[in-house]
Amino acid sequence: MSGSDPSQGSKPVAQSTEATSPAAIVPSGRLPRLKRSDRPAVTRSRSQRRGWSIFWRTLGALVMTVLALAAALAHPWIARGVVWFEAEWRHPYALIALVVVPLVWWWGTFGQDRRRPRMRIGTAVPLRHAPRGWRVRLRDLPGVLRAVAVVFFVLALARPVSVLSDQSIDEQGIDIVVVMDLSGSMQAVLDADPEDLPKKMKLPKNRRLTRLDTAKLVVQDFISRRKTDRIGVIVFGKRAYILSPPTLDYQLLSKLVSGLGLSVIDGSKTAIGDALGTAVARLRRSDALSKVIIMLTDGDNNAGRVSPEYAIELANTVGCKTYTIQIGDGAEVEVLQGHDPLFGNPQYVRRRYPTNPELLQRIASKTGGEAFIATDAKALSESMHSILNHLEKTRFEASMAHHEDLFALLLIPGVFLIGLDALLRALFLRRFP
Repeated sequence: MSGSDPSQGSKPVAQSTEATSPAAIVPSGRLPRLKRSDRPAVTRSRSQRRGWSIFWRTLGALVMTVLALAAALAHPWIARGVVWFEAEWRHPYALIALVVVPLVWWWGTFGQDRRRPRMRIGTAVPLRHAPRGWRVRLRDLPGVLRAVAVVFFVLALARPVSVLSDQSIDEQGIDIVVVMDLSGSMQAVLDADPEDLPKKMKLPKNRRLTRLDTAKLVVQDFISRRKTDRIGVIVFGKRAYILSPPTLDYQLLSKLVSGLGLSVIDGSKTAIGDALGTAVARLRRSDALSKVIIMLTDGDNNAGRVSPEYAIELANTVGCKTYTIQIGDGAEVEVLQGHDPLFGNPQYVRRRYPTNPELLQRIASKTGGEAFIATDAKALSESMHSILNHLEKTRFEASMAHHEDLFALLLIPGVFLIGLDALLRALFLRRFP
């Protein structure tokens, strides 16, 4: 028989503390503080999903970058192929600007997230589980295109040039020096029918061709018709000057001739002897068996340090045939004096410029050439072509180099990518309506 209190018989026996719930021992009104290991797994799962999202987005942007580069490189590669491996970069220091490309790439992709417009709403949880279309997956494409375009612009700025090394080839041709008179008498009008000119030339209203204008057109046409002849140009007035030594660069030579004017040298007098002596000096070291001098003049020798007779001896010593073309016949010609102050029409006066056909005939005959007289553009052109129809050819070794700028082939895909970037941003891949 127990001596315990009967009133305690109805109370339950207390359980051990190990089986007691934490909530049961926390004072009323307070929540337990969970350890880091006890936090919900939802938070860790959300951060993992975010990390994987960034990874896949970065990988997608890199893949788009590689594809854009490959597509943009297709045009220059198809155009020139392996030439790009041998190209020279004229401004290689410009390639330093490529360091900004990663910044432009980040600014156009992930950097856009920080600058996009934002709108506060109650909750965005339902939107996170909404389906995503192709526009979301391609939202970084405009920024990628812009970065690739910058790459091509920088490469174009470095100016790649295709240079074919000098090649020694055997050519058939002759060495020719064209001697052009730039004295004041070349400003006289030379009657010319536009149909007789080798090149169609548009002139201002009421403007007439001068002797120099016609001579330049005829010489340029003469240069364009040659294929394997080395041609040089000498100009003279009171003194003689070398415009270009004998060369095969016809394009440059034609450009130099087109820029000639009466004001480039002193044209107050005519030094025929000096001009012929200078032309002989340029052909002295020529290895061609045939050397030719073509002299276009409309005056008489009245200046210079070398007499025409001594210049003839020099030409015979070197073996230069000299062909002379006298422009005009010594008759009165019209010369532009000015313009009408009221209407601006050109005003012409008549003048006479002395010629010396006997001197030109002597120069041609003593050097084995031929003398011509041209009173209009048609006769001048026919004289030039008649000279070369009777010239023998010789073989010589020519050195040629070809240069081609390639920067335009890089600018085209760069401009196309910039245009495509703007189009996508404006129409299809807008980040905010």
